[in-house]
Amino acid sequence: MRIGVLTGGGDCPGLNAVIRAVFKTSFNNGWDVIGIEDGFEGLLDPTKSVFLSPEKIHGILPLGGTILGTSNMPDPFEQSLNDPTLRSSVEKPTNMLKNIQELGLNAVIAIGGDGTLTISQGLFQMGGPLIGIPKTIDNDIPGTDVTLGFRTAVETVTQALDRLHSTAESHHRIFVVEVMGRYGGWIALEAGMAGGADIILIPEIPFEMEKIQEKIQSQFEKGRKCCLIVVAEGSKPLGGGMSVLKKSESGYVLRLEGVGKKVGEEISRKTGKDVRVTVLGHLQRGGSPCSFDRILGTRFGTAAIELIKEGGFGKMVCLKTPHITSVPLQEAVKELKTVPPHGGLVNSAEALGISLGR
Repeated sequence: MRIGVLTGGGDCPGLNAVIRAVFKTSFNNGWDVIGIEDGFEGLLDPTKSVFLSPEKIHGILPLGGTILGTSNMPDPFEQSLNDPTLRSSVEKPTNMLKNIQELGLNAVIAIGGDGTLTISQGLFQMGGPLIGIPKTIDNDIPGTDVTLGFRTAVETVTQALDRLHSTAESHHRIFVVEVMGRYGGWIALEAGMAGGADIILIPEIPFEMEKIQEKIQSQFEKGRKCCLIVVAEGSKPLGGGMSVLKKSESGYVLRLEGVGKKVGEEISRKTGKDVRVTVLGHLQRGGSPCSFDRILGTRFGTAAIELIKEGGFGKMVCLKTPHITSVPLQEAVKELKTVPPHGGLVNSAEALGISLGR
């Protein structure tokens, strides 16, 4: 048996743990493992592949990023339909399947988020031997309790909030911290709660500036010396839209950024207080994975090999606490998993007195 493994989309902590587990489990079964470089772009170029060996995977467990490289490749199925230079709507996917055969791969394990898993589902429907592993710090993949990389991102943001608290109290300031998450508020909500935020704004609950102003005024009237506000990048005011840095193009998704600055400027204008804005950006995606993500990545990798043994192609391994199981890729890409506006996490936050701007 010869297995291919690739990492697609944005990087995150824990990817190397999966690659390591896939190799070690395959090696113990007497199987070869080919690393596909730079995500699905590597499947369009057969030279972008490397035989993995014990030497290549030695010491990678604590490393952030991915030793195989990655790319935010646009959906080749959608892009083909909108690109007149391509001869057919399946030209790129057909070439990918051809290269899978030329590399002699019996299976391809694709580690990625909604974009990578969508491409995997498309290739599977065309007959490709694809298996998916869910990774994204956004934690927005349905079918799994948690995605690889999310817990480390929450820890990173929580540590940043701990540091900002001390400087905010020293100067009696309001700090607005913009975090990633795209259309989901998972990072903002969990890190905000863990980091002692006073206000948390998430995409699932459109905010009202009047409610934010009321909370800030209440904080200072109670003698608090500062106010910490966590804003998810996809948050939007009631009746308004998200802050877009770059509009979407054919096959690509839009880029979100700027809501933290807008919220900070409005707070400063309404309250007259000193407001500072911090955008954590890609700090949330880098660095060594926490123990949870190392273990989760390892379990996902070994489970993917077991799925191959069972012929379970077209599926995504997932965590259904405490078990690792699988769901059809089709289920994993049908919609994004977002924070329930009246779910347990939100209820707990509001019970603590945290304002969600509503």
